[in-house]
Formats: sequence, structure tokens, C-alpha cells
Amino acid sequence: MKRFTLIPLMVLSCLTPSLGSEAGAIFLLISPGARAGGMGEANVAVADDAYASYWNPAGLGFLEGSELAMMHVNWLPNLADDLYYDFFAFRKHIPQLGTFGGHLIYLSLGEQIRMGEGPEDYLGTFTSFMMATTVSYSSLLSQYSSFGINAKISYQHLVDLGAGAEKGKGTSLDFGFDLGYLRKEFLTPKLDFGLTITNIGPKVAFIDPAQADPQPTNLTLGINYRVINTEYNKLSLIYDVNKLLVASYPDMDWDGDGFVGRYDDEGHYSIGGEYNQNGDREKAHTDPVYVAIFTSWIDDWLLGGDTDFSGDGKIGGYNSEGIPTDSISFGDPGYGEYGCEESENICSEENLVLEVGTGDSRGIKNELEKLVHNFGMEYWYSKYFALRAGYYLDQSGKISNPTFGVGLRFSGYGFDFGYTSGEPGHPLTNTMRFSLNWEF
Repeated sequence: MKRFTLIPLMVLSCLTPSLGSEAGAIFLLISPGARAGGMGEANVAVADDAYASYWNPAGLGFLEGSELAMMHVNWLPNLADDLYYDFFAFRKHIPQLGTFGGHLIYLSLGEQIRMGEGPEDYLGTFTSFMMATTVSYSSLLSQYSSFGINAKISYQHLVDLGAGAEKGKGTSLDFGFDLGYLRKEFLTPKLDFGLTITNIGPKVAFIDPAQADPQPTNLTLGINYRVINTEYNKLSLIYDVNKLLVASYPDMDWDGDGFVGRYDDEGHYSIGGEYNQNGDREKAHTDPVYVAIFTSWIDDWLLGGDTDFSGDGKIGGYNSEGIPTDSISFGDPGYGEYGCEESENICSEENLVLEVGTGDSRGIKNELEKLVHNFGMEYWYSKYFALRAGYYLDQSGKISNPTFGVGLRFSGYGFDFGYTSGEPGHPLTNTMRFSLNWEF
């Protein structure tokens, strides 16, 4: 299926909708494995096969022998018919050293139509894809706990050549690493606890380094509670919660002077400056990863100020009838609290947006809504057959997808199937994952 060059960006926004434009390389957050896919993508505290290289490298430390695993899925089937995602994983235990592993990810975005600056400037076709390769290592810290680490290199190929004024290739080559911890029999013999911090690394840039986005650094906490654990019947309840460690700010008035920026980083007045007199950056930006680890917990409610939704560089300036009120001083009674997305014309209710007071209207609820929740259940009959169900909940991304799955194991071979349900028309609805495992 051929599409315009805008489609790769649309695909990226559908991969993990809650992220919006906060991070780059978000394909790294696509969850592999039909087993996890059937359990609402909850797997950080399970991680007991080769897919642990992705989910929690610490899980590899408890495994012996060797294993190969692979998965194929037609990605976002409701959006396009030539998008697909492939995943390959490997692990091997070496006595006295620990367990080594790794995985390879390949996401094809299909064939695109290249267009020039004009509506009839057809320039041919090109293909877009993304890939990443990861090396894993894990070792036991004790009989019940382990630590794991991943080192990865990712490559994104959106377009061979930018259009119009955008010169250069739309590609990026980046590196990062993951950290994982797994504790068996945590607090009670029936409970396991897992923790990961993934995609730690420098920002991702394509043609313009000044527009680089942070990697999708993600914190996940998970638990696995074994409700039933007998020889022939096993039932586990699994829960993961994810927090994106990316601190992102839109254009905001931090110091309450009614304007966004207008000063340089030393507090000197500057047309087009991104800072205020106090040295705070008010133009849209993201914090570095070593800062965002802390600020990402409060950026959506405590940090920042009134938001410039209209993009005109000032806060408010219009009353509720769309009439400019620039002659009235900021903060005085009657000052317009609204911004207008069409500031050159008399505004109407359709293009007015409240700006004054929006900083105070945010609360911790805004931060909690950014959390992604994964609920899963897995039932095993003996070691041969499994039934799975789960639920994926992302309030900010407006995703609430039930999942289902089955699994078969025999003589070291395994097959898993996972199905994601949801509302008709949603890009993730009817996504089917197929996985194969081979232990030797």
C-alpha cells in the first residue's frame, strides 16, 4: 500500500499514543511476545523466557540452558496493510558467568509516496523502517534476586532525503541501555517483584539536531502473584505500571509576566529569546534525561505556568467574546483570559482557548493520568497448555484494550498466540501476535 510521506509520522503517533510528541524512537516501546500480548502486556515480574531480554533482563539470570524465540505481527492492521513488526531473541546460560542474551527488532512502515512542495510534485516512492539490536547480561545476586543490563543500538530510516528546505537524510543512529531487577518470593513466597528502567541514552535527532527528542526512558514496576501453584494447575495474577521518565513542557509563562520568553539565558531582553528574566526556559522544551528522572514526576502539574495554547507568545489577550484586550494591563480586572488561534481576525468561541490560570488548574491527577497500567492473568494446565487474559489501560492515550491469548508447550517447543481487542476503528484493535520458542 502506498502512502504520502506524512504517514510514517502518523504511524509513530499510533504506536504509543500517550507519548504524543514527548519522545523519539518510540518504536522501542512496542511490546514483543504473544504471551505478554495476551496478558495485557504485563510481564516485567514474569520474564522467564528469552523475551526477558526485552521485558526485564534480570529474568535471564534465573534461566538455564539455551533458547531461541521469534514473533511476527501485522502492526496496526486498521491503519495500513503493509506494516509489520518482527522480533528475534536468544539466551544462553554459561556456568559461573551468568546468562547472556539479546534481541533484534525490525519494524517496517511500508512503502511511501514522496511528494515535493507542490500538491502535484510526485517524486517517486521510498520505504521506511526502524530497527534495534540489543545485547543482554544477567547474573544472580542471591538465590532469590537477580540484576540485568542491556546495551542497544537503534536505527531509524524515515526518508532518504528531506523535502523542500529540509536537507539531508531522515535517519538517526542512537545508543542506549536498560537496567532490570527481579526479586522472587518478595514479602511472601507467592509474590515476585520486578523493576526496569529502559531506553536510557542521549536525545534522538534526524535532520536538525536542534529539534532532537529524548529517548522514551521508561520506568516499570511489576508484580506477579501466584494464586494457585500446584503440579497440574497454576494461576498467576500480574500487574505492571509504567511511567515515562520524560519531562516535557509546552510554551509556558513561568514568571507570570504574561509573555513567553523574550529574554536570553542570562536575563537580557532579546526578541525571540526563550527564557524569562529569572533564567527559566519558557519556550517548549524537554529536560535532559539526568534531570527528567526527577522532574518527570512533577512536570505535568507542579512545574511550569500558564500555557500559550494559541502560540502567539503571550498569555490571554482576548475576552470571552473574542475581542482583543491588549490595552488592559496583564492581571488587571477585565484583562482577556483567552488566547485566539486566529489572532489576526475577530475570534469566535470555536477558536478561543483559556490560557490565564491554566498553570494553577493542573494537579497531581494530570500526572497520574499519564501512567500506563497493564493487568494480566495466566492459567497453566500442567506444563503444556495456557490460557491468558488481560487489559491495557492508558488514560492519557485513550487506550483501553482487552487482550486474550493461548499457549502450547511440548518437547522444548512453544507456540503462543495473543489477540488485542478494542473499540472498532482503533489502530490496535484486532492486532494478532504469533510467537515461537525453542529451548535446547
